[in-house]
Amino acid sequence: MARRKVLVTGAAGMVATQFLPGLRERYDLVLIGHSKTVDVDGNPVDGIQLVELTDPDRSKYQHLFEGVDSVVHMGHVPHRGEPLDHFYIEQLNIQMGYNVLRSSYEAGVRRVVFGTSNHAADWYEHNLVHTRKMDVVEPYTYPLSDNFYGWAKISLEAMGHLFACGFPSFTLPSGREWLLSGINPGRKMGVIMLRIGHPRELIPENYNNDPEVYKRVLGCYLSARDLTQLTIKSIETENIDNEHGVPWHIFYCISDNTRAFWSLSNARRVVGYEPEDDSEVRFAHYIKGFITGDDASGGVGRVGLK
Repeated sequence: MARRKVLVTGAAGMVATQFLPGLRERYDLVLIGHSKTVDVDGNPVDGIQLVELTDPDRSKYQHLFEGVDSVVHMGHVPHRGEPLDHFYIEQLNIQMGYNVLRSSYEAGVRRVVFGTSNHAADWYEHNLVHTRKMDVVEPYTYPLSDNFYGWAKISLEAMGHLFACGFPSFTLPSGREWLLSGINPGRKMGVIMLRIGHPRELIPENYNNDPEVYKRVLGCYLSARDLTQLTIKSIETENIDNEHGVPWHIFYCISDNTRAFWSLSNARRVVGYEPEDDSEVRFAHYIKGFITGDDASGGVGRVGLK
């Protein structure tokens, strides 16, 4: 069987460099970086090329999408400055997401695996989960964020649905077309949105030895092998149609964490995700004495009420 050709954006970023070894073993890769050709540790990323995907002139990079089976989009322009000014940076990320989705759509790409973020629904976490008014956030709970980063992710998730449903045309009972009619009914491109959790080693010193913050990241942890597994299964699962016949899903992308407050149920059901790691086990040597045990200040359970 011929190897799939997979294009990866943000290929030098923290997330992509964790799954690149696994993808290199299975696929022929086209690697795109936004501003750097080395990973977070300063190691060169073999085969990467710098492309400005925020540029609205897609003729400069459309050719890179030709002949590609799947695209894994992890590219991101980081925000900076005052929170109210993040709107302007996030507009660039929305523009980049559109360029990637449209370039994929027009090139006949079968599947786009799109990295979004848990922050697309972090209002629930901050206001309901940590106050024990909600136990678990489901992927299809109406997304609400309290920052422009999350707002942009919400916008991109909704945009992915447009490409997955094929922009169908609608008609009124009288036979008149809606003004907002489809551009290519029938071409449904599979889109999976991965709400990335916390793909980092959970060393307490990195969280100011704050037990509440540490309990939160224990729930959000994402190991490299679980990230790789979910990315590969999101690429390779043939039928991802939802109950409405639209090949579009939102998956929380975390490990099988004991303290998790995001649901993995649809990722398990749709693509057979079977995470192998649990932060409670992986970081037990830190948890004992810091979160649990004699004189520990963390308390039982998840972050929030004691």
